[in-house]
Amino acid sequence: MDVRTALKQAIAQLRDACVPSFTLAAELLLLHVLGRNRTWLYAHPEASLSESEAQQFAGLLARRAAGEPTQHLTGRQEFWGLEFEVTPDVLIPRPETEHVIEVALDRLAVREIRAGRKQRLTGEGLLLADIGTGSGCIAIGLATDLPAARLIATDISLPALAVAQRNAQRHSVADRIRFVEANLLQGFEDLMTGNPSRGFDLIVSNPPYIGHKERDTLMREVRDHEPELALYGGEEGFELYADLIAQSARALNGGGLLVIELGHNSLPAVQPLLNAPHWTNIGATNDLAGIPRVVAAQRT
Repeated sequence: MDVRTALKQAIAQLRDACVPSFTLAAELLLLHVLGRNRTWLYAHPEASLSESEAQQFAGLLARRAAGEPTQHLTGRQEFWGLEFEVTPDVLIPRPETEHVIEVALDRLAVREIRAGRKQRLTGEGLLLADIGTGSGCIAIGLATDLPAARLIATDISLPALAVAQRNAQRHSVADRIRFVEANLLQGFEDLMTGNPSRGFDLIVSNPPYIGHKERDTLMREVRDHEPELALYGGEEGFELYADLIAQSARALNGGGLLVIELGHNSLPAVQPLLNAPHWTNIGATNDLAGIPRVVAAQRT
């Protein structure tokens, strides 16, 4: 079987199975089997698949048609221009989560301008925290853009932390990120006790924000294959935000920044939690679909 035929049949199989983005999924699985890039794929439609390649491709297609995410089958996902290892132990990085990094970097730059300081674009002297790091994609994205910053990345899942550690090593930032097993900021809330300059300059988080009541509405790829610890934030979905915001208020330096990803309908429940004397400069950022995706605030 040649590449053109294999791809055509694969697209038809995944389309019939109602797989989202079936053409892209077929391409990625074939590229994974062949160890090639997309340019090669379309430049060599007449190339033949070996028997073992054809069998491997058929097996992956069957699993994708049954609902397994493409990223679990290939073991990788691109995020912030970087390739990340993903496994069933971590949430698959989504493009909308890149807004967390964008807002964080923008807020850091604005903070320096307002303070009349030269912008520290390298992150020198900054201590950052990524809460619920999962694959490590947010922490590692920030570490690559702020090469002098130090980071702490927490997660309640040890298997997730192992994946994040491997991703940090892959992108040569492991020496600046400390990975810690913790429930949110547990253990770091007293960071500033007796020394108000020892807190975090920035806390970012993509917390679990799907409600258990929404479970049956989720795509099968999400509902059946992604880790429940990373998905569900309680019955309604926004229950974790109160603890996260309260703990962040205690762990941030004065002037420190908090940047959190939101669920599609969580802003009305989350924004009032920031209407307190110790928060200022509160703002929400929409994603490309016009949905409030990120909320940010500054510690007074």
